[in-house]
Amino acid sequence: MRIIAGTFRSRALDAPSGLATRPTSDRLRETLFNVLAPRIEGASFLDLYAGSGAVGIEALSRGAMQVTFVEQAPAALKVLRANLDRLKIAAGFRIHAGSVASFLRKPRAGAVGRAAEVNLDAGFSIVFLDPPYDAAEEYAAALGQFGSFSTGLLATGAVVIAEHRRKQRLEPQYGALERTRLLEQGDVALSFYAAKTVSEPE
Repeated sequence: MRIIAGTFRSRALDAPSGLATRPTSDRLRETLFNVLAPRIEGASFLDLYAGSGAVGIEALSRGAMQVTFVEQAPAALKVLRANLDRLKIAAGFRIHAGSVASFLRKPRAGAVGRAAEVNLDAGFSIVFLDPPYDAAEEYAAALGQFGSFSTGLLATGAVVIAEHRRKQRLEPQYGALERTRLLEQGDVALSFYAAKTVSEPE
């Protein structure tokens, strides 16, 4: 794997060995960030099920202000930290070494790293999630959490992107989240969601 564009363009990244972690391919990352290009500069980016960190590191390379990585597998965490060290990325990120469910319950707790000067209480502007393809309950739980107005996890105008099998159809709506775009590439797909705006009372 390599960083596609930005400050760390063409730099190599390691991936965890074995089949437990499935890195997002370079081609799919390029497609993803082509869509996100107008949003990425200065973004607060949340990389769930981060694995090697390739997606979040790509976001940092392209100008994201802050990336929060969430990963619980020890082997993947080791590779993630090694990738950050190799690129000499010493600031602008946080790592939550635990489950996505625990992070979504308490997003400010348990994360370590040198955060950029960004107000995380304002919520994340871009969220990317790539759970194991067979873990349908993970998709439903995470997207449902983001679709709840009460969580405060998302900034105004935020986008949530889920990577999944092309044949696996996610719901068009999870609470306040509505799918706005579906991109298919080979056997995989990216579902883009945005939160519905709440109408002001007259």
